[in-house]
Amino acid sequence: METLNLSVRVDANDKKNFEQFCDNVGMNVSTAINMFIKAVLREQKLPFEVCSKTFKDTVYEKLEEAELEMSNTSKRYSKEEILDSINKIIS
Repeated sequence: METLNLSVRVDANDKKNFEQFCDNVGMNVSTAINMFIKAVLREQKLPFEVCSKTFKDTVYEKLEEAELEMSNTSKRYSKEEILDSINKIIS
């Protein structure tokens, strides 16, 4: 299989942080980019959601959903369950 070089421009800090991330998970940047490309080709879509919602909008929506759910049920949640839900929202 023939391989070619791909050149892209990125912010210097983003490049440094991405290289550090790749190093932390045991791969190099080339491997990570190739994994991204393979995922796009396999799924025929970007492997993440692209939207115009801000993080704040998402958090407010999730809080409204939680408030509605709590008002419609007698179930009560522990502190750990609430923190786990918050962590899922922000990660």
